[in-house]
Amino acid sequence: MVRLRELASMEDRLVSGHGLCLGCGIPVIMKVVLRATTDPIVIANATGCLEVCTSRFPWTSWRTTWMHSAFENAASTIAGVEAMYKALVRKGKIPKDKKIKFLAIGGDGGTYDIGFQALSGAAERGHDFVYICYDNNVYANTGGQRSAATPLGASATTSPAGSKIPGKMQKRKDLTQIMAAHGIPYVAQASPHRWMDLYNKAKKAFEVDGPAFLNVLTPCPLEWKYDESQGMRIANLAADTCVWPLYEVENGKYKINYFPKEKLPVIKWLEPQGRFRHLFKEENKWLIDEIQKSVDEDWERLQRLAKL
Repeated sequence: MVRLRELASMEDRLVSGHGLCLGCGIPVIMKVVLRATTDPIVIANATGCLEVCTSRFPWTSWRTTWMHSAFENAASTIAGVEAMYKALVRKGKIPKDKKIKFLAIGGDGGTYDIGFQALSGAAERGHDFVYICYDNNVYANTGGQRSAATPLGASATTSPAGSKIPGKMQKRKDLTQIMAAHGIPYVAQASPHRWMDLYNKAKKAFEVDGPAFLNVLTPCPLEWKYDESQGMRIANLAADTCVWPLYEVENGKYKINYFPKEKLPVIKWLEPQGRFRHLFKEENKWLIDEIQKSVDEDWERLQRLAKL
């Protein structure tokens, strides 16, 4: 078990000087994940908040081999690099004992939506790589449009709460379950507020032979509209309300990693976020009941999958 002091003393492969927002969950996530292996890492980073804010020419915040891919093809890019590595090993141009990890990174827009075809294809082909989705529930880099990860009832620039609709009217896509259905060796859902759990899951992902997928809840003060000091508290509430359960799927076997001592009502997660403010108007309160019902059903189904 790694201790916090030990984690802090490890090499930092994402350094200061980036332009990510104060209170953003992305740098916390990436600093933890990139410490989960000591092997060299090659990264393909899809267009998005992380890419834009860490690579403003002529500066970079990366201390590892890193490349920018378009929104839709980070998984394809890293799959090609991994295939090249294996070919060079076969030809004797890279020693067999030289271990290199391959990592693709994308936000929910570049993963749930635009990049899903590439991700699904790379997983189906069995490339040995890790894909991390930092899920902030919205296209935060391009104007706050709704994505397939945007929760039911949230207000976004392309699903604005008003007289016509009370925010997004569709339930979010369950991408973690979709990736588990690919039958790949390792899939997990994590959150930065439980850094040890995130570290352990990233370590497992890097160590498996074959594709691995991590979906990490990523608080976003800009689009979730909360005070920048409250990101980890809101992430904690997502786990305690079971809006964002923490679990993993190893070779098809489900395991829930966190059970709230007291499962809180979903309203506790909604209240601190401005994107849900409209739900507390009398005419929209019915939608809170719908959200609660959906969360309860998903939590019960997950427990069944974990055979509890």
